[in-house]
Amino acid sequence: MTESRAPLSGRHALVTGASRGIGAAIAAALAADGATVSLIGRDAARLDQQAAELGGPDRAVPVVADVTEAASVKEAFATARRHLGPVHILVNNAGQAASAKFSDTDEALWHRILGVNLTGTYLCTRAAVADMLQAGFGRIVNIASTAGLRGAAYISAYAASKHAVIGLTRSLALEYATRNITVNAVCPGYTDTDMARQAISNIRAKTGRSESEALAAITATNPQRRLIAPAEVSHAVLWLCRPGTESVTGQSLVIAGGEVS
Repeated sequence: MTESRAPLSGRHALVTGASRGIGAAIAAALAADGATVSLIGRDAARLDQQAAELGGPDRAVPVVADVTEAASVKEAFATARRHLGPVHILVNNAGQAASAKFSDTDEALWHRILGVNLTGTYLCTRAAVADMLQAGFGRIVNIASTAGLRGAAYISAYAASKHAVIGLTRSLALEYATRNITVNAVCPGYTDTDMARQAISNIRAKTGRSESEALAAITATNPQRRLIAPAEVSHAVLWLCRPGTESVTGQSLVIAGGEVS
């Protein structure tokens, strides 16, 4: 009896922000399903380690890039294609968050958050679409947030950027609906990553709360009262990329323990 073909065999997936957390979990899930993976990020050492764990140069390629810079994105995609061929799957995961009163949100903070979360998504998607159109196949998954579906105090720049990502997702889904390219967003609640740990540290520093109290504060909107595991997000992304989800496009899949917007 021959082994069944892996669902994503022959597909090249590119994941941004792939050196840790959600991005690393997504890259591992896609690789386990048969895809070759380009790992985009800024931490060369972590990217090299991730690539080695996923099978080395024939299966995973580390590429250092800044997703906010058009030239850097163009070079990164050229490197990815040179090693693994055209891009069939794009996961826009690179992101940043910051907490500040709106009156303290200066232009530098505003541009930094929107630069990574929104402009980075735009630049990488623009770089990938030509390959997908040529192949007659594409899967784009944008890692947004529950903050992209509702507002919240003290994260105006972050919430604005994630709302914009969801708007971009819906628009592109309609534009490419007849081209076998699906475009979806995955919207996690607070996830057990460096970003959540930073939020806990900020709460402790500003309020004097204990670590358990700070954790309770950031998980208060999750009916399950817990952090989401990165693997839970990666499973959702993997489902959207697998065969059988061709009609799922323009959606915002919430991974947040029952939280509703």
